Amino acid sequence: MKLRKNMSYLLSLFIAVAAAFILGGVIMALSGHDPIEGYTLMFQGAFGTQRASANTLAKASTLCLCGLATAIAAHAGIFNVGGEGQLYLGAMASAWVGARLTGTSPWIAVPLCLLAAMLAGGIYAWIPGMLKVKMKVNEVITTIMLNSAAIYFCSFLTNGPLKTAEKGVSAGTDAIDPAFMFSRIVRRSSLTESIFLAAIIALVVWYLMKKSTTGFQMKLTGENERFAKYSGIKSSKLALWSMVASGAICGLVGMFEIFGLHGRFIESVSSEFYFDGMLVAMIMRYNPVGIILMSLFFGAMEIGGAAMELNASIPSSLIVLIQSIIIFFMAAEQGITAAFQARRARKKAAKALQKGDAA
Repeated sequence: MKLRKNMSYLLSLFIAVAAAFILGGVIMALSGHDPIEGYTLMFQGAFGTQRASANTLAKASTLCLCGLATAIAAHAGIFNVGGEGQLYLGAMASAWVGARLTGTSPWIAVPLCLLAAMLAGGIYAWIPGMLKVKMKVNEVITTIMLNSAAIYFCSFLTNGPLKTAEKGVSAGTDAIDPAFMFSRIVRRSSLTESIFLAAIIALVVWYLMKKSTTGFQMKLTGENERFAKYSGIKSSKLALWSMVASGAICGLVGMFEIFGLHGRFIESVSSEFYFDGMLVAMIMRYNPVGIILMSLFFGAMEIGGAAMELNASIPSSLIVLIQSIIIFFMAAEQGITAAFQARRARKKAAKALQKGDAA
């Protein structure tokens, strides 16, 4: 039954993706562009060269980690919408610690920066988690509000107390030691050695959610908190620590951006990475393997879309439109499926009634 349900959902997803690309092609044609040429350029822009493939993989890893951060909290029945703020604080904490440890051995400094990022993101996620568990405050509202607080706080630090005195830098903290930076795997690409840490995190999250006893308890808590509580599971504690783990992963994403690309904290450290990852997680119903695959797909569309705009003057906003259509169809999937099932049931009942009348 479960396999049949999953196959039905995957079929719906395939239809949604196909419909989105068809509609995107129609829009291209109506605006005077060749859809085949546009999609060919998009594919080449995402995978046509080693550098393009590396950029796609780098984008996918960011989306994947943000999606997994959403999933690990949602698995326990708590919805973290504050990942963007947790990402900013993780980036700021790691950048500050990294700048203060200049000259220290990278084997000591980098783990400390990783720890600082996890603590900053995790503690900031602990606040709405505790409010949810202890006072039943809606975590969606508190995390959205805390997003803005974290981003503006980091902006204040970047332009005020922690602003670098280095000439030529308008807004940013002191640079971290170049020895602490993750090396680029492919030259002139955004793919760095942080991809290996991202893969380890993805493996740990998958094992936790799908293979561990704790993951099973989290699932029970998410599906029916009252049943989990009467079964002896400490559901409140699980939900709280799931939120903390989600925030810690978001903090690490911020650290990877600083130590992989920027070399210091900057105000544009994220362009709503977490919200993109959250959408990926929601489309794949918080399944870790599905999140990894959909992150690669969305990453390829974003990197390929930029190349398509550059080479064929087709606006990259078309990619956003295609993604929105996919999200719309998948959001309506349950209702559409239920409508078809109800229609099929009515027809079956009508045939049975006709047979009964004939008899």
